[in-house]
Parts: sequence; structure tokens; C-alpha cells
Amino acid sequence: MNYALIGCGRVAPNHMVAAKANGLHIVAVCDLDPNQARKLLSEHEVESARIYTDYQEMLNKEKLDLVAIATWSGEHAKIALEAIRHGVHVIVEKPIALSIEEARLLIEEAKAHGVKLCTNHQNRFNPAIRAIRQAIDKGKLGRLLYGTAHVRWFRGPSYYAQSSWRGTWAQDGGALMNQCIHDADLLRWMMGDEIEEVFAYTDNLIHPYIEAEDLGMAVIRFKNGSYGIFEGTADIYPDGLEETLHIFGETGTVKAGGMSVNRLEAWNVQGEEDQLPLLQKECDEDPENVYGYGHTPLYQDMLEAIQQDRAPLVDGEAGMRALELILAIYQSAAEGKPVRLPLQRGSTLDYVGRFKSHAQ
Repeated sequence: MNYALIGCGRVAPNHMVAAKANGLHIVAVCDLDPNQARKLLSEHEVESARIYTDYQEMLNKEKLDLVAIATWSGEHAKIALEAIRHGVHVIVEKPIALSIEEARLLIEEAKAHGVKLCTNHQNRFNPAIRAIRQAIDKGKLGRLLYGTAHVRWFRGPSYYAQSSWRGTWAQDGGALMNQCIHDADLLRWMMGDEIEEVFAYTDNLIHPYIEAEDLGMAVIRFKNGSYGIFEGTADIYPDGLEETLHIFGETGTVKAGGMSVNRLEAWNVQGEEDQLPLLQKECDEDPENVYGYGHTPLYQDMLEAIQQDRAPLVDGEAGMRALELILAIYQSAAEGKPVRLPLQRGSTLDYVGRFKSHAQ
């Protein structure tokens, strides 16, 4: 299966590892900086791939089956749409888009062109997360009462100085949209997906050099009667603390933690109170960075979805649901009142100037 990667920056190595591990034929890579592309290919010993600086030229010239998009967030929807209209299956890094309208268009166009659309929420494939999801599916936790997701990380001036798009409403959003959207996906997925109402606060506390938020907190009411608490920040001194997911049910309490929800830290499940040590041996990971090891199984699932003509586990609708939650948090915080879902529209551009008093 012919594969190409668009965007050769920070997360690109994970995509290259996943593509090679799944036996894809890497025919091309694309980046505005050809030296960045050459460096990536050299590091992963992919000598035959062609290098492009224009993704449209690449899509026109190459016979591709699958493309992954790992550019800055504001370009995701535009590039994905072009690939879809070329009849190419697409894996798009999170967030799927920066507006509900764009995400919905991608889903519609993928269906119209008969291609698969996958959103790269790779943490669903962490063994610790899989164990929790399986427990929920089997009813081991009983009635779900509430779940919490916390992303307590740090991003400082050097991170934002890497690229001018970081922290902007037009191309990125803030900590919730960039760093924390994986956990928006996990919380919705675990708690039944359908949300009735969200109430939130966001702020920019210590990052006056970015446009968007560095802190967000929300209370979520799900349609099944359960609740959620969502917290995300890039402010934790000195270099971040944890990314955690708790699920509280009538007959079970579980927690995934570590730097990127890759370790089981609690397994208080009725009848399985002694299983934590065994499960930790099976599930716990210690990845080199916060991206973890989920890209490889996500790619595997996408390839199987193409071969079996089914939806990938993290399809376009899943990507839109995670995006919708973040945009609902933004809307609630800006309006100072609860927001009901589903959202008919919404974009990061709606909040340009919101923290103008902070920005330099």
C-alpha cells in the first residue's frame, strides 16, 4: 500500500515508525522545509522516498493509497479535503479540524469519495486504556457515575518559539485544543459519547505571548446521566506532572496515569481487587515522549478498516466529537453560561481577541 506523510516536524517520527512497522511502502514525504524532510527520511532509513514541498503537487504526481497529515492544526482540514478528493485514505493528526463545519465537510466528503478517514487519537490504543474500556464494555464497573480527565503539563517560551502558529486562534488554539484534546476524546469515549451540557472556565494565566488559553476546566453532563470533569493546562511547574483518567462506577474505580495515560494506577473493581499488579505487568508502558506507542496499532487498525471496508476505531466522527467538546468549553467560558450539545457550528476563530489583555 503506497503511503505518504505530509508534515515532517515534531510528531512525524511516530508516523514513520508506524508506517514501517505496518509494512507500508513509503513513497513520498512533504514539508515546506526540504531539509527537515531529508533529515526525517535519513533517521528512519527510508532512502527511496521522494521529497515534496507542495502537497498538491505530491497528490497529483504520486499514486497513493494512504496519506497521513501531521502539519500544524490549522492546515489539517484543507489538506485532508484535498487528499480525500484525490481518492486517498487519510489519517489526520488531532485535532481533525479547527471548526465544526470543516470537520463535518471532511466526514461527508470521505463518504462521498469512498475513502476512510481516521483521526489520530492514538491514546485509545494504550494497553492501560484498552483494559479500562474492556472493563466498561463487559459491565465490570456497573453503572458509570462520573469520569475525570486531567492534563497537567508545562509548555514554556521555547516550545511556543519553535513555530509562529503555536498558540494562535487561527492555526492552533490553546492548551485544550493542542495538548488536551486526546483526553476529550477518551472521556467522551469512556462515558458514552453523548453530551447534554457543558459549563467551563478558561484563562491565560502565565503565557502572555500566545493568543489562546493555557488553562481550562469544565463540568460535563452526559445524556446517560453520568458526569465528567475535564481539566487541562500547560502551566504546571517546573516541567509538567501527569495525564490521568479516572472512571468511577457503582462497582469499580479505575485510573490510568503516568505522563500520557500509559500506566494503570488503580483497579478497584468488584471481584478483581487483587488484579492490579498483574494488569500493570501487562499494560504499563514507559514511552520516550508523550506521544506514546499508539500510532503503530492505530495504523494497523486503519489498514484493517480499509481491507475490511469498515470504519476505523477512531473515525472522522470521533475526531469531530473531541473537537466539539473543546469548542463547547471555549463557548461556555466565553459566554459565562452552560452550552448544550450538539453544536451546529463553532470555530477557534470565534475567540480571536478573547485574551487580548494578556497578549503582547
